[in-house]
Amino acid sequence: MSFSRSARRATTAGVAALSLLALTACASTEAGESSLSASPSASDDHDDHAHEAAQATEATAATPRIVLTYDGGLVVLDANSLETEATLELPGFNRISSVGDGRHVAVSTTGGWAIVDAGTWTQAHGDHAHHFTSEPALHEVILEAEEPGHVVPHDGLTAFFDDGTGQITVVETSEWADMVEHEHLHPIREYTTAEAHHGVAVATESGELLVTIGDADGRTGAMLLDEDDAVIASSEECPGVHGETAFTGASGEAYFVTGCEDGALVFHGEHVHKVAAPDAFGRIGNAFAVEGSDVVLTDYKTDPEGGIGLTQVTLLDVASESLTVIDAFPGADAQYTWRGLARGADGEALVLGTDGALRVLDPATGDVVRAIDVIDGWEIPEEWQTAHPALTVLAGMAYVTEPATGEVHIVDYAGGEVWKSVEVGVEMNEMVGVTG
Repeated sequence: MSFSRSARRATTAGVAALSLLALTACASTEAGESSLSASPSASDDHDDHAHEAAQATEATAATPRIVLTYDGGLVVLDANSLETEATLELPGFNRISSVGDGRHVAVSTTGGWAIVDAGTWTQAHGDHAHHFTSEPALHEVILEAEEPGHVVPHDGLTAFFDDGTGQITVVETSEWADMVEHEHLHPIREYTTAEAHHGVAVATESGELLVTIGDADGRTGAMLLDEDDAVIASSEECPGVHGETAFTGASGEAYFVTGCEDGALVFHGEHVHKVAAPDAFGRIGNAFAVEGSDVVLTDYKTDPEGGIGLTQVTLLDVASESLTVIDAFPGADAQYTWRGLARGADGEALVLGTDGALRVLDPATGDVVRAIDVIDGWEIPEEWQTAHPALTVLAGMAYVTEPATGEVHIVDYAGGEVWKSVEVGVEMNEMVGVTG
């Protein structure tokens, strides 16, 4: 299999400024000694990318794009028009994750992580910025892994977790364009867990590293390390640890949250606290936070033998260390999967149900503020890999996929209406947005 190694000449994209889609401001082995390098000045950065800009089309504003997977490849769409910008072939079941720079997307594929350049970016230059688009490109594996797993961008850093080896690799998010251009990763921190497992890591600019604890037989907890890999806080009271979110709460304090089969772990400062679920088995596997809010939206499963279809969510308040279980579909016969959860720009809790409606929940009370009919009703698949509707939020709008019809829908979740629908022509599976 071969991928293009450089961006190809751009075709002009439709970049009409749309007010509805205006961008918002945007026991272990020792880790190698390293430190964060200083960021280049705006002027230096502008010079470094002069050649790249010359090969691109300049736009009047940032151009968000959507990256979708399907069986056999990826599709890149303009987020405003939903026009297809590129179709990139890649055999197999591929998973995608944002790397956090608003342009590139990591693809978990055979041999490690490949990179999609979505072909949209903003270049700062003194007191202003330039916006560019180019034709999207798929680049070959840039970080090898036995079992490429979670990719977590946070605090200007991107952390990769290899489930097959327990190897954690951290790079600076701002370096992605340079690393892709030169086809070489520049790790600033590496760490290997005591035992390989399906885990996750989160790095901070101040040198902290959140790492899950587990082995081939199971996962038991998580620990927060300092820049020298010394343990700041640790807990193994988290069976089946899965999922993470890291954010700054209302008080300005930094938090890390991981899910457990009986609640969640909350790390803050030098402390870790267990927030217990009200049920003996109350699994949290995915968590969604927004900056400046103490409330985390999570999925919630009470039947250990059940499938991936769920009916309840939780609102986890990290400040009060309380967890409230909410019926996501009061008065309706519907379910959701982890692909149907997201947070709105103002912290709204969004849930996409099998009845085809997108529900907007008040994150303070859990009340359903509105339900918007978006797609036809659908059924929960038996296997999680099977294509089924997905939800993401980008530039103040919700994006919903409908694999059965090959359509993508843009939803104004604040106004309560479907804004645009376009048939893409593939049975899409996963979805990631980039801001440009």
